[in-house]
Amino acid sequence: MYDLKLIRETPDVFDEGLKRRNMEPMSAQILDLDKQHRALQAELQEMQARRNEASKQIGIAKRNGEDASDLMAEVAGIKEGMSEKETAESDLGNQIKTILAGIPNRPKDDVPVGEDEDDNVLVRTVGDKPELGFEAKQHFELGEELGEMDFELAAKLSGSRFVVLKGSVARLYRALSQFMIDMHVDEHGYTEVVPPVLVRDHVMYGTGQLPKFAEDSFKTEEGFWLIPTAEVPLTNTVAGEILKEDELPKRMTALTPCFRSEAGSAGRDTRGMLRQHQFDKVEMVSVVHPDKSDDELERMTSCAEDVLKKLGLHYRVVVLCTGDMGFGARKTYDIEVWLPGQDAYREISSCSTCGDFQARRMNGRFRSTETKKPAFVHTLNGSGVAVGRCLIAVMENYQQADGSITVPEVLRPYMGGKESIRLND
Repeated sequence: MYDLKLIRETPDVFDEGLKRRNMEPMSAQILDLDKQHRALQAELQEMQARRNEASKQIGIAKRNGEDASDLMAEVAGIKEGMSEKETAESDLGNQIKTILAGIPNRPKDDVPVGEDEDDNVLVRTVGDKPELGFEAKQHFELGEELGEMDFELAAKLSGSRFVVLKGSVARLYRALSQFMIDMHVDEHGYTEVVPPVLVRDHVMYGTGQLPKFAEDSFKTEEGFWLIPTAEVPLTNTVAGEILKEDELPKRMTALTPCFRSEAGSAGRDTRGMLRQHQFDKVEMVSVVHPDKSDDELERMTSCAEDVLKKLGLHYRVVVLCTGDMGFGARKTYDIEVWLPGQDAYREISSCSTCGDFQARRMNGRFRSTETKKPAFVHTLNGSGVAVGRCLIAVMENYQQADGSITVPEVLRPYMGGKESIRLND
């Protein structure tokens, strides 16, 4: 959400941000509505002042036994006129709020300008691509041949974009989940949280999923939304709060199921586990002092990278261009892991700084020890990482010629010491 005062003071900066997002200028439209809105507010204040004055005069007239009918008629007229103007003022205020709520965050100055993922910029590459020595299979081929990844059964139960995992592959999935959450808590200093996965409208609005992206999520008949990411409840834990400055930074992590309708992705990644309606993800959320958000983004990204380093996976980090960046982000790093079966890099984590964009929507603030006044916090979020995609990466990178999968050493304690997954284990 944008600060309307800043749009009034620097409309050119606002429009430049939209231009970098490949959008048309909007300051003139917004400021015209704002001018009308403020004019109505001024009229209402004048009318209220006259109404109060006339009411006092009515009281004086009645105490003096004088005729107050003209004054009473004037007050009645003012009241009727105010009712109409209050409706118009409220409608204009809501119109401005709706427009502002649908505008994406302004990119940071160092974010590359571009239209889509082809314009993203490589930051670094870590590790080497594995030399398998044989033709690599994709994860779903490996899983189905092991008899432990069943898409047909999932389709029978729920339809497309679901999977049933069994046996050792199911345990490997669980091992990855526990390994990642333990790492972020024990080594990276995040506080583990188990949040609700059903939330109300205002919670989805606070992090930017509503109103613009309602079709991307699932909603129950009772009015709950199934969370698309734990970012939603974790970030909203500070909604409406005024934190003490020494409470910052707040770093939280959660392992939750996530639910996405995948609207607009028909025909994309239809085979396998890359793009599903239900998946698990370890999420990291930071709530920080505005001066610390840039450093926190680098820290958060390194925490996500640690997962892949400990698993021995080759990956690269890219900074997203303005056209590929998410709605609420000011800057985003994507971590793309190498998948031998696809012979391609695929996103496994996305870490973003949102500045005060989400904080303004949810009214999350802290009290500055210097000014003694409330100020908006900055929020960040990142995958640490998506469990299903990490399972894919482990299966494809650790596959053997005979179709078995070697279990990475860091996961073996979570696997009861098992070193490999084989058919009929």
